[in-house]
Amino acid sequence: MNPTINKPSHEDPAKDLYKKYGPEAFRDSIGTVKEDGKRNWIYPKKPKGSYYQARIWVSSVFLALLSIGPFLRWDGHPMFLINVFERKFILFGVIFWPQDFHLFVLAMIAFFVFIVLFTVIFGRVFCGWVCPQTVFMEMVFRRIEYWIEGDANQQKKLNKAPWTTGKILKKVAKLSLFGLVSFLIGNLVMAYMVGTEEHSKLITEGPFGHSGKFSGVLIFSGIFFFVFSYFREQACLVICPYGRLQGVLLSKDSIVVAYDWIRGEPRGRINKKEKVRTKGSCIDCKLCVQVCPTGIDIRNGTQMECVNCTACIDACNMVMDRVGFERGLIRYDSHHGIANQQKFKITPRIIAYSLVLVGLLTVLGFSLGSRSDVEATILRTPGMLYQETATGDISNLYNIQIVNKTNTSLKVDIQMVSHTGTIKLISDSLHVPASGIGKGAMFIEIPKEELDGMKNKIKLEIYHGEELLEIVKTNFLGPLN
Repeated sequence: MNPTINKPSHEDPAKDLYKKYGPEAFRDSIGTVKEDGKRNWIYPKKPKGSYYQARIWVSSVFLALLSIGPFLRWDGHPMFLINVFERKFILFGVIFWPQDFHLFVLAMIAFFVFIVLFTVIFGRVFCGWVCPQTVFMEMVFRRIEYWIEGDANQQKKLNKAPWTTGKILKKVAKLSLFGLVSFLIGNLVMAYMVGTEEHSKLITEGPFGHSGKFSGVLIFSGIFFFVFSYFREQACLVICPYGRLQGVLLSKDSIVVAYDWIRGEPRGRINKKEKVRTKGSCIDCKLCVQVCPTGIDIRNGTQMECVNCTACIDACNMVMDRVGFERGLIRYDSHHGIANQQKFKITPRIIAYSLVLVGLLTVLGFSLGSRSDVEATILRTPGMLYQETATGDISNLYNIQIVNKTNTSLKVDIQMVSHTGTIKLISDSLHVPASGIGKGAMFIEIPKEELDGMKNKIKLEIYHGEELLEIVKTNFLGPLN
């Protein structure tokens, strides 16, 4: 049956707290810190329900894709590579070098605007469903903890119990599995950074010949072990800037995990003697608080600590089913949707962010489409003056660096188009490896009569066979007239 609510309140439930405890009462503290300032360890009750099952499926797909990412290949090369050591990055098979830093900046700005737009519309749904911190914490490490130590009450009892053989075995088993999973994640991160070929050498040849990579794996593993075994939800509350940004990004039209205070207030236990319920749908069971991984009470309204994990929705729906009330007391909705039964609408703010995002993506797409496959730098050798040859020509020595952004090796030929003269490579030819850098040196000789003073601009064309790869301009030093 649906409850008959007597005198429903259309106010935000936080206002009742203000009257009782003063302004911003619950916002002045967080659930993970006690009044004396010490850590309040959160023991969330194991969630279950349709949303939790959906999150399991989403997390499984996410973890599978994350695990196979370093092994994916495109034309024989990694699909994804984040090699900060050599400053080489591959995304979806496209190679990026430091010379493409402007593209990286554009991509980061576009990504930031997308996050802003997404948050304005959907709140922190990213955090609850696909954030790596939440996925690993709730779907990997927390489930190991439930499996070994039991649900929230069992964990509390175990931690308060004296150190017996059973307790020691459980703690050792849990921390050992935590360490193993953290080590696997550390290896996965290293595979993304150096590639599976280099990482496999670490495994087959041992750590002594690859101390740098092995140290990196240990550092990453230690960080992950610390975060998921001890720091936990503090990463979302203290370190992650996204949670703090939502305070300025969310509006009353944003879709978030919200408590329907109109239907739920005033709260009260079920009185079997009452024929008609005079209170709201909330029976004050506090199960929504018990399942929250950040220890908040969603009934206080939208809070910075809420990661939109939907555990409270599943818990509340289960209680509503048991007492015969309608589901959805806690649901995905906006403040205006609850207060005014107003459907989602596209606001000027959303339109403005969308236009900015489309503009950035257009510029980024054009820049990627017009990006050269080769980045060449030809500069005069520092500290070298010009020389005059036996034939009377003026000669300058140049250093060459060519970055190959393709997956095929190149045999480079350089031609001068601005002046008549000759180019003499120090080596017989200049080869640039696939996805690599080619370096060399050359002399450029130009007749003296074609030069105009000390500083002359010359234009060079770089070819691979008959294909023009790039046009480079550089300076040529000549004698004073």
